[in-house]
Amino acid sequence: SPFRHMTTPGGYDMSVAMTNCGNYGWVTDRRGYRYTDRDPITQNCWPEMPNTFYQLAINAAREGGFDQFQPDVCLINRYAVGAKMSLHQDKDETDFAQPIVSLSFGLPAIFQFGGMLRSDTLKKVLLTHGDVVVWGGDSRLVYHGILPIKDGDHRLTGPYRINMTFRKSG
Repeated sequence: SPFRHMTTPGGYDMSVAMTNCGNYGWVTDRRGYRYTDRDPITQNCWPEMPNTFYQLAINAAREGGFDQFQPDVCLINRYAVGAKMSLHQDKDETDFAQPIVSLSFGLPAIFQFGGMLRSDTLKKVLLTHGDVVVWGGDSRLVYHGILPIKDGDHRLTGPYRINMTFRKSG
């Protein structure tokens, strides 16, 4: 399934290019945010999540104290220079007891991690190639985002940051 710049329900194109693998994929368009079992561009099922990805997410969740995590979605974000992710909550899943597991590759990014209100104080954390972030429990629904990616060239990903976010959709 190709990377694409999805459109938000408000009609804005996202600066981050996205695709998915797993049983479901996260999509957004004028109809809203949701998980689907088929890629709306290709009309095919999303590509299977490689077992290596699956095991990495499970192991990271376990290290973070979430022993029962079984992801069925891997949302893959490709950030070019200048791309960002505005503050948002991941609330399209049905079971908020399940954590979010995020892996970063390539160019560094400043991750903003806030509170339950968009206006809460933000912590800024530098994420570099190979960093893993797991959050859940009381922090599962906090607002978070990525500041615009700065110019650079990573030896493996070139001028991009790749983020893989594992979730349990249902």
